[in-house]
Amino acid sequence: MAAHIGRRLRKGAATTAVAAAAVAALSASQAPGAAVGDHGRTSAADAQPAPDAGGSDQGGATGNSPYYTDLPPLNSPNPAPSASAGAGTPVAQGAAEAGIPATVLDAYKKAEAELAASKPGCNLPWQLLAAIGKVESGHARGGRVGADGTTTSRILGPQLDGDGFALIKDTDNGRYDGNSSYDQAVGPMQFIPSTWAWAGRDGNGDGLKDPNNVYDAALAAGHYLCRYDWDLSAQGDLDRAILSYNNSSEYLATVLSWLEYYRKGTHEIPDGTGGVPSGRSDDGRTGSVVPRTPVLPTTPSTPTTPSRPSTPSTPSTPSKPSTPPTTTPPTTPPTTPPPTPTDTVDHLADAGTAKLTARAGDAFTKRISTRAETEAGKAVGKVRIRYTITGDTDTVFTGGESVATVTTDASGVAVAPALKAGEKTGEVVVRATVVGRTVTGLDYHATVTERTADALVRTGDTALTCVPGGGFADRVELRATYKGAVADRVGATATLVTSADDATETTAGPYFKDADGKPVRTLTGLATDAKGVLLLPELFADDTEGTFLLRVTTAGGATVTVELKVAAADASPSPSASPSA
Repeated sequence: MAAHIGRRLRKGAATTAVAAAAVAALSASQAPGAAVGDHGRTSAADAQPAPDAGGSDQGGATGNSPYYTDLPPLNSPNPAPSASAGAGTPVAQGAAEAGIPATVLDAYKKAEAELAASKPGCNLPWQLLAAIGKVESGHARGGRVGADGTTTSRILGPQLDGDGFALIKDTDNGRYDGNSSYDQAVGPMQFIPSTWAWAGRDGNGDGLKDPNNVYDAALAAGHYLCRYDWDLSAQGDLDRAILSYNNSSEYLATVLSWLEYYRKGTHEIPDGTGGVPSGRSDDGRTGSVVPRTPVLPTTPSTPTTPSRPSTPSTPSTPSKPSTPPTTTPPTTPPTTPPPTPTDTVDHLADAGTAKLTARAGDAFTKRISTRAETEAGKAVGKVRIRYTITGDTDTVFTGGESVATVTTDASGVAVAPALKAGEKTGEVVVRATVVGRTVTGLDYHATVTERTADALVRTGDTALTCVPGGGFADRVELRATYKGAVADRVGATATLVTSADDATETTAGPYFKDADGKPVRTLTGLATDAKGVLLLPELFADDTEGTFLLRVTTAGGATVTVELKVAAADASPSPSASPSA
């Protein structure tokens, strides 16, 4: 219905303002509570950005590029085709808007499955990816994709040159969008290159991260929406995630409308047979627009008849100038766009970052702060700072990314998302650079230390005894903690020591067995499990009797000493049987 209304408005004499009002009315009717404004854009006054924009570009995944404003029908889609219908049985296909091209639909559902496994707390529904895919590209221009999910031609948004759109100068040297001057949103999910650089994923397993591949783009969009540990089953987090994709209240209303529509039912249609939306949020705007889809011609209105130039009257005595006057056309000086904040940045400075240290697996309590400055040391706001974790490390930013982009505030400071230490210990380097400008990067050094425990205790108090040449019936089980919390995956060493005052390995008494069954009295490479429990292998005894000590030490210095006894069985005779009567 929305598409039909949009077409009627465009074919008639209605102005752009009338069309925008109609779209606003439809949006308000289907997404109550969502504010709708001019041409699907939003001003700073009505913007509803996600709290904590760290880790994303200022304009979200798309750089706030234009999108399709067509809305779903007011009626619910008909049920999907029945899988049990026999051959030749007519099957209701549902409303045309409920059809999603097969490969594109498969990409959305595969992305949902991958996110359900990797980030189950996000609760990402594939219908949300479908809603965004519909709004961004009309499901890859109606499913015009190859068998591997790559679009038959690139899908590009307008160049973001500041003329009616955001100003984002080239960040990828034209690698993704073919534009070495300005960035353009790319692919079926419309990522700008600077965001794809860290958000890109390989969704079809071909070893590439291609924004023009619907499997790659859908998986990247899923991770982008789930990057802040949002729970998308909660309306507040759902709204924040959508707004982080494109910071516009009208965009939010449009996506939510399609989300609810797809939740009521969809069906699969062949690739390439889907329709392309007609309404766009940049209709009537100026700017160097590169259409994202082929535009079908509409019926033109009857043009006015151009006036013919009047036939000049012939003078009775024509005079021909002997020498034609030389005229010099006035030259229009080229307009030089005013410098952007990024153009004024001379260097980056540390903004008071504290020492960065964390145990393996823990989150760093301190965050990196960077200040963008001019040559004179003046702060520069609204500059995008990209943080990249370099080197061979599994340390990441919160959300699992190794790259994050943050915009400086009015004081010129950008604060990176929190770091989460991986399992690899040692130094981690995070480099800060300015997006869109060649400025010497600023390196930050963080240290990941090994997991430790400060307390270690036995989980039971049963005496550990054995006869010479036998095996201990009970195994030694210990529990490690750190500041009262479970100390999981903490390294430990177990040694049969000579005495309480001599920690050297004993040469007699109880022992463990190695893989070949040979006696060993020191075990290294042990580690507590996810519950902080350490269960030692079975212990055996040689022929030496006595009391022996087993000492277990963890990383961090927690120690416990366990007493082991080896003694012969009680040989006293049993009472004799009573004499017979």
